Amino acid sequence: MPFPLVAPSLLAADFSHLADEIRRVESAGVDWLHLDIMDGHFVDNISFGPALVAAVRKQTQLPLDVHLMIEHPDHYLPRFLEAGANAITVHIEQEAKHDVASTLRAINAANCRAGLSLNPSTPFEAVEPFLSELDLLLIMTVHPGFGGQSFRPEMMGKVRRARDWRNARNASLDIEVDGGINADTAQIALENGANILVAGTSIFRATDYRHAVSRLRGF
Repeated sequence: MPFPLVAPSLLAADFSHLADEIRRVESAGVDWLHLDIMDGHFVDNISFGPALVAAVRKQTQLPLDVHLMIEHPDHYLPRFLEAGANAITVHIEQEAKHDVASTLRAINAANCRAGLSLNPSTPFEAVEPFLSELDLLLIMTVHPGFGGQSFRPEMMGKVRRARDWRNARNASLDIEVDGGINADTAQIALENGANILVAGTSIFRATDYRHAVSRLRGF
């Protein structure tokens, strides 16, 4: 099993002390920072945009893993690239209103890691035509839009199919899971083939961030 990367979701952080929160998770040994961008259309919530990504970029050298849960991500892509994203993940669903192949090419052309995500209701077959173009596949283990939801174990079938695709081709595809990830569900996801864990409340609601991160890794 590959050593899992941990990417705390800043959506769960205390925004009144965001710089301190970033320093605390850095000290806890996390690998990436995950930033959920929501526009109130693709998902029923609004979070933040390129300006906050740029502000976070000034606070850390950690890779910024930007998840665009928005309509027309191709239109907004240049702004997030300029803000300092190291990886940008877009959605496969028709409601995202973009040409998926074209958007992935634009991300790759900018020397940024390209990711594709699918919601719980979206079948794995929807992403199969694009897998060879991806650096990262993000499998949502809750319905996107709000933190604190319960992990959906039935999504592990998609994780296994991604793992099998990766193994059959000896590919370097990262398999990321997001939603309800805690010490227990992290191990389920890792056993099924995930190697990147996005966690929000299980880190930022913990009293000891380093201990929370270690528990996600199974230590």
